[in-house]
Amino acid sequence: MAGRPQLSPYPTIPSKKAKIKDVPGLQNHEGETPDVSAPVFTRKLRKAAVGTGCDIRLRVSVSGHSKPSMTWFHNEEPIPPSEAKDSGGLWIRDCHTDDAGLYTCVASNKLGEASCSAVLAVMDLGEGKHFLLLNNR
Repeated sequence: MAGRPQLSPYPTIPSKKAKIKDVPGLQNHEGETPDVSAPVFTRKLRKAAVGTGCDIRLRVSVSGHSKPSMTWFHNEEPIPPSEAKDSGGLWIRDCHTDDAGLYTCVASNKLGEASCSAVLAVMDLGEGKHFLLLNNR
């Protein structure tokens, strides 16, 4: 088999931490690509139940670089950005029975997106009997 180039029996093994180089705007001042990653939920939504009139915070934690933006949905309808949201979750104040349903949080950045969902039950316990049934910790 003279004249054929010798192929290495070992293909090139990529590093464990792959870098993304073709995403525009993700280079540092030295022209290197920083560590970047798609969003990943480190704390996902959990199902919860509250009584009417109670406040509850649906908590999430997400990692990713660049910092992911969060979009919230209630029964597949977007929750307006003016609602009481912060980077750690969604506040629902003075719950009513129409606040019950499926809540979804979508985290996204230039490299992708991740989502998680959970059901919130709101129970009418009668006037004066407002208390938290299940604390979402």
